Amino acid sequence: MSVSPFISIIIPTYNRPKRLKTCLDSITGLYYSKERFEVIIVDDGSKKPLDNIVNSYCDKLNLNFIRQTNSGPAKARNTGANAAKGQYLAFTDDDCTLDQNWLLALEHGFSKTSNALLGGKTINALSDNPYSSASQLLIDYLYDYYNQKSNQVTFFASNNFAMSRELFEKVGQFDITFPLAAGEDREFCDRWLFNGYSLHYVPEAIIYHSHHLSLSKFWQQHFNYGRGAYYFHQVRSQRNQTSVKVEPLDFYWKLLTYPFAVNSKQSSKLFLCTLLFLSQFANVYGFFTSKLNQ
Repeated sequence: MSVSPFISIIIPTYNRPKRLKTCLDSITGLYYSKERFEVIIVDDGSKKPLDNIVNSYCDKLNLNFIRQTNSGPAKARNTGANAAKGQYLAFTDDDCTLDQNWLLALEHGFSKTSNALLGGKTINALSDNPYSSASQLLIDYLYDYYNQKSNQVTFFASNNFAMSRELFEKVGQFDITFPLAAGEDREFCDRWLFNGYSLHYVPEAIIYHSHHLSLSKFWQQHFNYGRGAYYFHQVRSQRNQTSVKVEPLDFYWKLLTYPFAVNSKQSSKLFLCTLLFLSQFANVYGFFTSKLNQ
């Protein structure tokens, strides 16, 4: 029998001890040999103490707890990767819980395409929160548009993707010069493709995302995405010598009507459409705010 590859699970965390505990609870239930994976928690300068929570899992998991001054999740992921012992790196966030088959699904994906960046499926765990639902619907639409209906997968969010540690170093780590924690995963995926490697979708690698949003937080999130998008296009144009690509109007029409195209039961579909419109307005506003401030 072949031995399962050793995988390092990397979790950046900041001021969310209860969420981190829920995440670690899910990791203890993974269908994967405890001797074949490690968990690296990188505390990005939390003001709330995490020691008691982390220490309670030391006898259940192979844990490595690292602290750093507050530098953002991109730097925290790089810190975790630098300390990793695994052949593969699997990234998630502290507000996510992992399906029991998560690592098995990633292992199966690597057995077929060891040099690919694998991305799994994310499900909104807060179906009663319309802002969280709309935010996840946007990601679902982007996965559907860019990944499942095209010849080349182009983007995965960093709360659920994995790759070879060797290629992570070869392609280059997360770009920590992004002004906000928004867009660095998009830039990493683009750089991965630029270096000649592929992205593969593994829908069996499921996580459940509990990102609590209010209207103001929803606006700020997508405003920041717009700012991150501006910086991404600046970096990409320097690397590829290409101009900013504007999607056709059909892309935006399908996005705004996406709640009616899927079996969305979380909230009023019309309200979700309105929130998707608001997300795009905030995104554009953030993009041009960054552009004008240059």
